[in-house]
Amino acid sequence: MEQKKSSERLVFFTDAVVAIALTLLVLPLTDLVPELVAEHKPAVEAVTRNWSKIVSFLLSFVVIGRFWGVHHRIFEHVRSYSPALIRANFCWLLTIALLPFPTELIGAYQSERFTVLFYLGTLLASSLCHTTMVSIIRRDPDIRGDAEPVSDEVFWNHALSSVVFALAVVVGFIKPPFGYYVLLLLLFPARIAFWLRARHADR
Repeated sequence: MEQKKSSERLVFFTDAVVAIALTLLVLPLTDLVPELVAEHKPAVEAVTRNWSKIVSFLLSFVVIGRFWGVHHRIFEHVRSYSPALIRANFCWLLTIALLPFPTELIGAYQSERFTVLFYLGTLLASSLCHTTMVSIIRRDPDIRGDAEPVSDEVFWNHALSSVVFALAVVVGFIKPPFGYYVLLLLLFPARIAFWLRARHADR
């Protein structure tokens, strides 16, 4: 019971940090209201003049939501935790807590090289933390306890997703605006991992 309690405590703490990060994303939008009032502008301009900030907010809200969902599925395989898993989890939380900052930069500077690399680099770091946690859980049966082991398909899905984020950073360095479009390739890692599992099963 103590092991299960401990893992739940780590998950609850993580969920709280993610919820705070999601809340912080909207603060730059709420700060627009006093500016409009001071300039005696109509309320509709909060939207019409700030499309880039709204899009960056929605994008990062979806990204953090996706990362949280992935984290939740990872911890379905966890019954206890080790110091290595705690460190990897806190590194992941650092990337999530940081994400509102590059998100606000996107709203202001959009496709500037530094902004693109900062944002995509943060996503890459977050994905690498996920991959690291999966690797730790796979190697340590004490962490899994009676939970289902992490499959090869799950591992390769995470590893390939990290590759996509790394590719986005490279493309973003060469052609900043196109770095964001590389993220569309995230539709494919799960399918590739499934194909690798099926091919391995046929042997």
